[in-house]
Amino acid sequence: MNKTKAIKAKKTRISSEQKIELLRQMLLIRRFEEKCVELYSAGKIRGFLHLYIGEEAVAVGIMPLLKAEDRIVATYREHGHALARGISSGAIMAEMFGKSNGCSKGRGGSMHLFDAEKRFYGGNAIVGGGMPLAVGLALADKMQRNPFVTVCFFGEGAVAEGEFHESMNLAALWKLPVLFICENNLYAMGTALSRSHSQTDITKKAESYGMKSEAIDGMNVMEVRDAAERAIEFVREKSEPFLLEAHTYRFRAHSMYDPELYRSKDEVEDWKDRGPIESFQSELLEKNEISESEIAQMEEKIKAEIEEAVAFAEAGELEPLSDLLKDVYTPLDV
Repeated sequence: MNKTKAIKAKKTRISSEQKIELLRQMLLIRRFEEKCVELYSAGKIRGFLHLYIGEEAVAVGIMPLLKAEDRIVATYREHGHALARGISSGAIMAEMFGKSNGCSKGRGGSMHLFDAEKRFYGGNAIVGGGMPLAVGLALADKMQRNPFVTVCFFGEGAVAEGEFHESMNLAALWKLPVLFICENNLYAMGTALSRSHSQTDITKKAESYGMKSEAIDGMNVMEVRDAAERAIEFVREKSEPFLLEAHTYRFRAHSMYDPELYRSKDEVEDWKDRGPIESFQSELLEKNEISESEIAQMEEKIKAEIEEAVAFAEAGELEPLSDLLKDVYTPLDV
């Protein structure tokens, strides 16, 4: 094995209660986004909407392992990341509605969720646009000797962008505490990875910069958690970057405007059969770590939470026209 990939295996046992919480978080993300589809169709949510349905195990497997001071930079498919980080469903839904009680005060919408208190430094509408920001955050922490980790999520489509290579190079060169997470869902916007990359193994891109890496099953929340625990510990202790390539799959189209002509329905159904929620839920049931009635109760609580989030968004106010130029341009006193 190439030394850049070598990392000591570590697998921590977790309680049934912790596993049940992982399931709850994945279900919350799934049901939240299913509600967003309904609201989008009703014209309550506008603009672009990129769903995380099918990829929930990646965010949920990683976020609980981070400290409150650690930093997250996400993509435009970031609802799951934000919910798993602990941003309230109400604040996120209000942002989707464009209301001033949203987490970005209604100015960001679906693709630009932000919460400084949670160290959640936003989704980013630019493919790969968050990677240089993550490098900058990690550089600041290293210069200030802060023992924090910056986690940067991106899709495999970003690997074709210059920002990917520049960011990977600088993170490795300067030995910055960044955990790069490639959520490889195979198609970017609508082009299969094999049609756009001569080398489809993303971990080999990390190797070219002398960076340690690991490829994992992004549909298995426990595998994601185990790998993330190893990677986060490495980044925090060594103050060096690491790349995790999570092989995952989005069950919905790239966005609500996507006719989805680039993949077959049979392929989508095959991936759904190994969905992260479905498989993990079945495993917990088989091991008697949860019951059908407990799952039903969990679903009812999640439904109530989402209904409260929608009510919170509906009750919110639109930003007044008098604030139209606020935070857009600020003259400097010279």
